[in-house]
Amino acid sequence: MASHDQALMNQKHATEWVENITYDELKIGQSARLLRTLTLADINAFAAVSGDTNPAHVDPTYANDTLLRGVVGHGMWGGALISALLGTQFPGPGTIYVEQALHFNHPVRIGDTLAVTATVMAKDDARKQVELRCEVTNQKGVMVLHGTARVLAPTHKLRLPRPGRPQIQLFDPEARFRDLLALGNGIGAARCAVVHPCDAESLAGAIDAARYDLLIPVLIGPEARIRHVAEAAGIDLTGTEIVSVPHSHAAAAAAAEMAAKGEVEIMMKGSLHTDELITAVLKQPTLRTGRRMSHVFRFDVALYPKPLLITDAALNISPTLAEKVDIVQNAIDFARVLGVDRPKVAVLSAVETVNPAIPSTLDAAALCKMADRGQISGGVLDGPLAFDNAISLHAAQVKGIVSPVAGDADILAVPDLESGNMLAKQLEYLAGASVSGLVLGARVPIALTSRADGPRARVASALLALLAAHDARRSRARQAWPA
Repeated sequence: MASHDQALMNQKHATEWVENITYDELKIGQSARLLRTLTLADINAFAAVSGDTNPAHVDPTYANDTLLRGVVGHGMWGGALISALLGTQFPGPGTIYVEQALHFNHPVRIGDTLAVTATVMAKDDARKQVELRCEVTNQKGVMVLHGTARVLAPTHKLRLPRPGRPQIQLFDPEARFRDLLALGNGIGAARCAVVHPCDAESLAGAIDAARYDLLIPVLIGPEARIRHVAEAAGIDLTGTEIVSVPHSHAAAAAAAEMAAKGEVEIMMKGSLHTDELITAVLKQPTLRTGRRMSHVFRFDVALYPKPLLITDAALNISPTLAEKVDIVQNAIDFARVLGVDRPKVAVLSAVETVNPAIPSTLDAAALCKMADRGQISGGVLDGPLAFDNAISLHAAQVKGIVSPVAGDADILAVPDLESGNMLAKQLEYLAGASVSGLVLGARVPIALTSRADGPRARVASALLALLAAHDARRSRARQAWPA
């Protein structure tokens, strides 16, 4: 038993402290070893830090057609492992690199476990230099890398607290964008009324969405102005339908009428005010569903493991409890369209306890009880929750909150437009989140983005609208099919 306890103590010591091997302690033939398995995260992190984005390392499509037949790790990643062994273990802190020769024998692939070995070959007493043979072999015993290193070995003994490994948070907007677009594979483009696309951003977004086979755009607005914008921005409108109307109000009215007649399945906001577009939609009784219209943002956030929906941060300024029921139900239904089987809804407030002095906590409690009674369906609700409790399990645990939603929310239901809009803008501009959004609750989905959003956000919003339109098609087909 004593020997077991001593082993545990030795292991703890090795974990908490790092100790070097001085020049005088090093012997010819002495060696040390390090093990490391290559992951995709390693490749991406090395590419991000080094700037080496050679497609052989980061582009599977390209890499599959090369002589190596697939993605391989950076050669210098293996070299970096040698540096790690020398700098942290053998000889360890105080070691200074003088020279490193490397020979690359075989590629390293994701999942390969490398054994890095350094062996003392020669010592120079006058310079306190050490020559080491360096070898890197994979789990099959194949040597993938070898060479020699010369270092200035430490002459003074050091025993230091082991520093924590720096954490790299990788966020690849391009990969997230591709994953989002993949949700629309096989659906086919939907006919879309693009309302008053009279600036380069909204026009480019619509045309880009068409290139991705998401939309068949019908541009509605002053034709001369649209063509002038296209020419100035180098946007090709060949084959694109244009419905010419004199101004933005007329464009909104024409688009709403086309949607009411079933001539388009989607509407997309261009360079006009949101209230112009929504007012035109509300004037068409055919487009109403009996449910409150509301906006949903979809965010890909670097520090959150899954997409996050926020509602309503763009349409309803100070919603009543009854209106919040529709807002939450719209978001739940749409999350299910996105593939979340039973969305978790965090009903936000400033605190996580019911406080009569804070009306949003009362609304949150009422919404949760309404969900318990089936008045809101398809999701799991909890609230009131503060923002930290909603997205951080640790924060919830510290405050003693036991909840299936806390720390794992799919949807954040905000108290009002002001708080929601500030939260959304903070995620986008401070956290670097990728954003898209649309309006739900009408007969047709409306891709709705900020005038400051670029073409990619507009393409992503078009994809969301396409998914909602496709779900509406299937719903109509189910209703029309005889029992």
